[in-house]
Amino acid sequence: MRINGGHYRGRKLIVPKGKDIRPTADKIRQAIFNSLLQYDLPRGAQVLDAFCGTGALGLEALSRGAEFCTFIDKSRDSLQCCQQNIKALGIEAQCKTINKDASKPSGKALDMIPATLAFIDPPYRQNLILPTLETMVKQGWLAVNAICVIEAEKQTDIFVPDVFSLLKKKNYGNTQIVFCRYGTSTPP
Repeated sequence: MRINGGHYRGRKLIVPKGKDIRPTADKIRQAIFNSLLQYDLPRGAQVLDAFCGTGALGLEALSRGAEFCTFIDKSRDSLQCCQQNIKALGIEAQCKTINKDASKPSGKALDMIPATLAFIDPPYRQNLILPTLETMVKQGWLAVNAICVIEAEKQTDIFVPDVFSLLKKKNYGNTQIVFCRYGTSTPP
């Protein structure tokens, strides 16, 4: 797996063997970032990569001009893989990693700037999308008008809280990508 575009284009990412981490395929990542261009993202974005795994989505955003990325994963192995990829690119100053379940609120606030771009790519078949969006809102992890990119299996029904506006859905094989905006008071 490689970074598809931007400053680190072509750089390889470490992907551990086994099925615990399911990185977003290169073609789907490219399609996501092509779609984000219509929102002038990721340039200058504060990014949140929930269920980060290898960190591919957040690292791609940084390669394409995002300012900073917070990577969250409850798996220490996944977070360690992400940290190795961050170190290999030499961008530790633009990254923060947090060992936490992004779908569950915590008593203490995370030390992070609210995200203007969030990636939500939880393990399939575990119904984690809605609780994750609710946690992000409750914990103040999202800036008003933040764009959230959700990845799920094609057959998954995705419901977003009322504080989100659904922007678009696209299917790529067995994968569905949903774009939504947080906290909009007017239609996009």
